[in-house]
Amino acid sequence: MQLFKILSLLFIFFLTGCSDAPKLTRLQQHNVILAFGDSLTQGVGVSKQHSYPSVLESLSGVKVINAGISGETTSEGLNRFADVIEQHAPTLVILLEGGNDILQNKNLDETQANLNDMIEIAKSYGVEVVLIGVPQKSLFSSSAPLYQALADKHQVVFEPRLISKLMKKPSMKSDYIHFNKAGYKTMAESIYQLLKENGAF
Repeated sequence: MQLFKILSLLFIFFLTGCSDAPKLTRLQQHNVILAFGDSLTQGVGVSKQHSYPSVLESLSGVKVINAGISGETTSEGLNRFADVIEQHAPTLVILLEGGNDILQNKNLDETQANLNDMIEIAKSYGVEVVLIGVPQKSLFSSSAPLYQALADKHQVVFEPRLISKLMKKPSMKSDYIHFNKAGYKTMAESIYQLLKENGAF
């Protein structure tokens, strides 16, 4: 009977352990979120107050640093990533980069390696990562496969469909690539919901 109870407890522990999605540390008001990326993070197409990091800050009550640089590739992002982490000492990084690599037909193995290095740098500083996937030019149904591969490898919180969904809605865009006020607002709300679902709020 005792053995049966032990085995039952182990089975329950195994099931709950396997079913849990990657979780984030609950954020406090003094914590900092670093939004790192390119033009979609910077907020090209709208004023700074309507960029997704600014809207996310309003929604969450936590300081969100906008570390987006328009036109940046992952190799350029990797070059500054550690310095930005050290400068702002975030608890959490929202990593949204790779779109310019895809648009410029960069080698996606290198793109994946650059993003991998960024995630490893963040982890070395004890910073959690939320990865946002970017679609390939010809495949706007979801993100490029490299993002899922990175999420699986590092077991980070991952959003594969948000950008591709917004890209397919002209009402959310200011031009072919960038979003308008409504698009960035939807983006911020979706990321905030993702953070809530994974325990950050």
